[in-house]
Amino acid sequence: MFRRKPPIVSIAELAEFIDGNAAFLVQKGIYEYSRARSGHFSKVLFREKSFQDAVEHSRWRAFPLGLAMVAEAVEGLLRPAAGDDRLAQLEALRALVLSIFDRYPVSPAVGEPAWIELRSDLANRLRLVGLHPPKRAMDIPEQFAQSYFDLMPIHEKLRRAEFPALRNYLRVTMCNIHDELAKRLEPAAVAGLLIRQAA
Repeated sequence: MFRRKPPIVSIAELAEFIDGNAAFLVQKGIYEYSRARSGHFSKVLFREKSFQDAVEHSRWRAFPLGLAMVAEAVEGLLRPAAGDDRLAQLEALRALVLSIFDRYPVSPAVGEPAWIELRSDLANRLRLVGLHPPKRAMDIPEQFAQSYFDLMPIHEKLRRAEFPALRNYLRVTMCNIHDELAKRLEPAAVAGLLIRQAA
């Protein structure tokens, strides 16, 4: 438990990091927000089939947002190691993130048409990564926060002015993810592998 996590030196290890942290980022926020919003009734609420279905719908629709956020943090750390091959590295990273999404079968909670649309939206978001200077980790969620908040499995009429709190959750969690990534990632090794893969 007290061992340091191993370094990320391969594409497969990078994929596992992106996948796991994207899922953690969005799911933890959904569950914590729902638990806080329902208070003492959370245990009852979490046993309700209709609420479970709503959570399933929310988490799968939010997963591509998590992938995009974590991918942007990864790109920012890899960019200095890419040199003149930055565009090739960026294309390989985009392909990697889309392959992570494609690991999962179509969620029945979302349905195939919406699933295809989610993948298309993710591809478009990934195309924007790298078109601007690397952002601070705390700033990455800014463009995603409203979309994420809108997916919360609580009826919108029951939501209070809680958007700032959820946005702050995303910012803090992204900082933690970035810190772990910065400690574990071997940028030169991984950038080289991505560039060779693109070639």
